[in-house]
Amino acid sequence: MPDFIYNNKVYYNPVEFAMDRIGGTWKMPILWRLQNRVFRFSELKKDIPHITDKMLTSQLRQLEAEGFVSRKVYPVVPPKVEYSITEKGKTAIPIIATIRNYGLELMDREGIKHQIKR
Repeated sequence: MPDFIYNNKVYYNPVEFAMDRIGGTWKMPILWRLQNRVFRFSELKKDIPHITDKMLTSQLRQLEAEGFVSRKVYPVVPPKVEYSITEKGKTAIPIIATIRNYGLELMDREGIKHQIKR
């Protein structure tokens, strides 16, 4: 496949392009959680260990800009904001599930204990 440019960035293959959209440490865990329910920022923060406020904000903004996540702001004081997965975001869930299951298989092979249920 020839190189292509999207948003002033050169990509060399479609995997690189896809991983730029949903890859990294935090985007897939965020999408994974949003697949089943709507979350407020503080709920996501509590549910995702080790993520900082700054990183969660950054990742949510990127996912929203790419159309994977929807952000709904309620006109109340204090501010109330809810995040939900979009139809586009739902298309990433089977891919995330495959990567997740592969990771669990690798952990099992290496004897790494985990509490995640398949």
